[in-house]
Amino acid sequence: MNIGEIARRAGVSRSTVSYTLSGKRSVSEATRRRIQDVIDELDYKPNAAARALAEGRTRTIGLVIPPATARLTHMQLDFVAAVVEAAAKADLDVLLSPSGGDHDRSFERLVSGRRVDGVILMEIRVKDARVERLLREDLPFVGIGHTAGDHRMSWIDVDYTTLVARCVHHLADLGHRAVALINRSPELLTAGYGPGLRAAEGFAAATAERGIAGYPYPCGDDTASGRAVIRRIHAEHPEVTAAVTLNEAALPGIQHALDDAGLRVPGGFSIAGVAARQWAEDFRPPLTAADVPAQQMGAQAIELLVERIAEPAAPPRHILLTPPVSLRASTAPASSHAEPVVH
Repeated sequence: MNIGEIARRAGVSRSTVSYTLSGKRSVSEATRRRIQDVIDELDYKPNAAARALAEGRTRTIGLVIPPATARLTHMQLDFVAAVVEAAAKADLDVLLSPSGGDHDRSFERLVSGRRVDGVILMEIRVKDARVERLLREDLPFVGIGHTAGDHRMSWIDVDYTTLVARCVHHLADLGHRAVALINRSPELLTAGYGPGLRAAEGFAAATAERGIAGYPYPCGDDTASGRAVIRRIHAEHPEVTAAVTLNEAALPGIQHALDDAGLRVPGGFSIAGVAARQWAEDFRPPLTAADVPAQQMGAQAIELLVERIAEPAAPPRHILLTPPVSLRASTAPASSHAEPVVH
């Protein structure tokens, strides 16, 4: 049963039925009662769109993703899937909108057109113009990630600084004296990508604290870049016996390059990192890693956004997650033949 049938039986126009359901315009009491009698007789239940009209909302949220020209990592896809699933449970639709590169107009249409009740931002920079734009527009939003001045926004994030430092300490405890950080791409780091910059901070602090050599390397988000970065590390710093990474998309290339170099993991080379569980478990041998809880983060981002939409004046909430480092099979004591580091 739909609005057209109700209008026909009540002897009114479709728009009059819509106005009665939404409360957007006044309808005479007699007409309202006639429409309500038909609704009761037919046991009509308004769909989500009609309820949204009554509430003055679209019941649609925007999910701002990396540019469509870029290949999403497994972790990013997990975030998208988790947000969509959690939104469906909350009876919300999700409108995907790429941003960055040539896609800024898509983001602007999403914001200025008020096509959504709120927005979830992914891949946040420490200084992010999109955050400032949303604050100026006064549109409820939540970040998966956070800026440097994060007190004005609600967000959920992983503590990359702490987790990368824990990986370094784990490798140092195993006797590794020279460790590389395989970070995200140079372009992302230059743009101020939060996880990459915070990972670098944690890496620098932990290697200094343990008195071991630390060599940070940016790396593109693809297999070829993973191969290339291992070759560079081996050529420039042959004393390196272990690496920490948060670049899950480069892991297949890293694995191939280590195999090509005859560096057996973990006997000849150890590797740990921060990654989605599937990437960690698909690595051979399985990767010692802090597993990013993408499903949990997507669901909690929806919860935070629903709160922001319902109570825009409420203080922003911040959730910083530090999942444990799961010890798998990719790390082992440093080989006795590893070259010593001269400080």
